[in-house]
Amino acid sequence: MLHHYNTVKGYGEHEISIERSRFIAYVNRVETEEDAQEFIASIKKKHHDANHNCSAYMIGENNLIQKANDDGEPSGTAGVPMLEVLKKRDLKDTVVVVTRYFGGIKLGAGGLIRAYGRATSEGLNATGIVERRLMRVMKTKIDYTWLGKVENEVRSSHYLLKEIHYLDSVEVDVYVEEAAKHQFSDWMTELTNGQGDISEGNVEYLENPLAQ
Repeated sequence: MLHHYNTVKGYGEHEISIERSRFIAYVNRVETEEDAQEFIASIKKKHHDANHNCSAYMIGENNLIQKANDDGEPSGTAGVPMLEVLKKRDLKDTVVVVTRYFGGIKLGAGGLIRAYGRATSEGLNATGIVERRLMRVMKTKIDYTWLGKVENEVRSSHYLLKEIHYLDSVEVDVYVEEAAKHQFSDWMTELTNGQGDISEGNVEYLENPLAQ
């Protein structure tokens, strides 16, 4: 598993108009090529009357799956520039479909490349980009008398509080970088005077939105 990577927040769409042609970008996060193809098929079905439904996707930790489709536009003027935007932004597990309704004015090869690139880029911006960072969930069980102090200290630290479970005793779950889990254990042990029962939980991806 990658320590961190960038992808889209989820589903999104965005429309622009260039020389009376409508370009509608549809964006989604996918984990398999099958998911990407199903998404593309769903957009083609939705816009079966469109002139073109061009697509591109990049999937996998090492970007091993990369596909681009011009869907009737001149070769290399739609799917490829869309894929180039994904590559430039280093986005993984991302699929984009740009639907075009022709407005009567031909754009030429250069104009098409710019239009599909712009539609993709603005579609990604509208959807939002996130960084997924692999984190260890560290669990600390404490008596309720410690909750106030522990919660305040965690919230004011550089660690990120995931959630608090209110059971017979309290369990405080905190996201910690894998390399810092022993440092966290020492910190929490000192904080609770050794009264905290500290254990390692799952490894999970934590998502943070990135500025556009």
